Amino acid sequence: MNPKLYRSVPLYSVAAALLSGALAGCAPLIVGTAAVGTAMMVTDRRTSGAQIDDETIELRAASRLSEALGDRVHINVSSYNRQVLMTGEAPTDAMKQQAEQVVSRVDNVRGIVNELAVMAPTSLTQRSNDTLITGKVRASFVDASDLQTSAFRVVTERGNVYLMGRVSAREADRATSIARQIPGVQRVVRIFEVLSPEELRAAGIVPAGGKAPAPASPAAPVTVAPVSATPSTAPVTGSTASESQPPASGGAVTSPVR
Repeated sequence: MNPKLYRSVPLYSVAAALLSGALAGCAPLIVGTAAVGTAMMVTDRRTSGAQIDDETIELRAASRLSEALGDRVHINVSSYNRQVLMTGEAPTDAMKQQAEQVVSRVDNVRGIVNELAVMAPTSLTQRSNDTLITGKVRASFVDASDLQTSAFRVVTERGNVYLMGRVSAREADRATSIARQIPGVQRVVRIFEVLSPEELRAAGIVPAGGKAPAPASPAAPVTVAPVSATPSTAPVTGSTASESQPPASGGAVTSPVR
């Protein structure tokens, strides 16, 4: 067992967060399509094929990272719609880049956002606190009647909350606003695939509220970044220019907590 290399998992309540936090140092925590069952696959906005691919990507990436870098790093690999987020810590920049190259060679990876910090691995206390924050964010999404919790993947690392999902521009902004209000959150990083109303309808997605989305207003166009076919580049993101600007490396869009 390698306690320093494990996968981030979405949690659906604070109780689940506390339980997983207590177990984080003992065994890998794996939650995917096999664990959540058919009901989750039906409500998930990814295709069933994408869900299976994401689970496979995470498992293979974790295994290959363990073989290549062992316990010298602490890396979480989170895949959503074949877009990969890497969070955690690596002691050197060379190891950070090596880890990205390892993950980029996994089949079906469309893009990578490498958010590894060059520093010593965090403590179990910090990781448990991150798990608790994830649970609080997800619980807040459940409480919000205008959001569908299953549309979002939430990952927390050192107080930084990463939001993934296939969402509308309104859902992206609403989820970001909620996450920024959670105690302990240092910043919110949006790694969304923002869909236009037409794309939502074509995918058969009806946002919370039970009404199909209206056509986009010309005065407020929805910005959708293209999906890159190069594994080492960052995936689809969505943001409003007034809220935040992407970092120099591209990909993740940061929304600091004010």
